[in-house]
Amino acid sequence: MTREGLTELPPPAGNAICCDCGRPTYAPVPVRHIERGSGPGHTVYACPRCAPDVAPGPLPGEVSP
Repeated sequence: MTREGLTELPPPAGNAICCDCGRPTYAPVPVRHIERGSGPGHTVYACPRCAPDVAPGPLPGEVSP
């Protein structure tokens, strides 16, 4: 868990799509952050049901540049 994970605002309810089952989730669990070469990266979310089965990746602040 990172400080950003505790302090950043969660996505609006219903706007997060589970990366495993593809359904909208009202309780998104961040599982990894994908950096981009140009522009900000984005966080990938899973629903609480799928989160234990998704291989976690680095979240913001967990990988040094």
